[in-house]
Amino acid sequence: MKILDYINKDTVLTDLESADKKGVIDELAEPVAKQTKVDHREIVRVLIERERLGSTGIGQGIAIPHGKISQLDSLVLGFGLSRKGVNFEAIDGKPTYLFFLLLSPDNSTGLHLRILARISKLLKEESFKQKLMQAKTAQDVMETIRGVDEDF
Repeated sequence: MKILDYINKDTVLTDLESADKKGVIDELAEPVAKQTKVDHREIVRVLIERERLGSTGIGQGIAIPHGKISQLDSLVLGFGLSRKGVNFEAIDGKPTYLFFLLLSPDNSTGLHLRILARISKLLKEESFKQKLMQAKTAQDVMETIRGVDEDF
């Protein structure tokens, strides 16, 4: 199983425009809603509810907003890049630039946690982060992920 099994270029945004947490979540949810046919407002509600438990801004310019939605058939990933940086209430208090959105069905806790761990591990690699930061297109992001993607 690989990250590329759950993300596609239609859910990759390389120029987020939003300047705040709610806006970024709203923006990231849009292509995922189109792909999954899950109501956009429901995705936003689930993600905001999860943020109330504690920010998914893990620091060092990274956030992994995530949640579970019963209407999903399988796990889905999205990605967003903010060139300006966003106050996502990250644990280090610094702006967030890289966003991986993770949504999974209620019954896929193990896979949900494995993907979270895999993404977190990859984002600790400075060269991977830098390549994502420099991506101009969704295809650039997909190629960057492809370069490090391996079964987990």
